[in-house]
Formats: sequence, structure tokens, C-alpha cells
Amino acid sequence: MKVRVDTDLCAGFGICVGICPEVFELHDDGYATVLVSEVPPELEELVRRAADQCPTQAISLSGDSSD
Repeated sequence: MKVRVDTDLCAGFGICVGICPEVFELHDDGYATVLVSEVPPELEELVRRAADQCPTQAISLSGDSSD
């Protein structure tokens, strides 16, 4: 699975970082960034949860095996 954060939509709430700090971090500009090019299988559920809970829907997933 790949994950992307749309910085045009991200408002910097940091919910994703709280859910899965192994994949997301808040960059110096205050917006979330992705730390990995491919999400490890053991973190996919947390990344899905982060995407679901993002208030601005800035997180998109591709290659999601649950589709």
C-alpha cells in the first residue's frame, strides 16, 4: 500500500501522527508528511484508520489490499 498526504488539504491537526507515527510526521511547515514509500503490512490498518479520521480527508491510499 502507498499513502499520500495532499498538502493543499492538510490542516496540520496531527491526528495521523498520533495514530501512526511510524508512517506520518508533522513537517516544519506544520503539515503532515509521509515517512515511507511503501506502508509495511503490519501498519496498513493504522494507516487506514488515520485516513478515515483525517478531518480534511487529505490522506489518500493506493494499492490497498482491502479494496
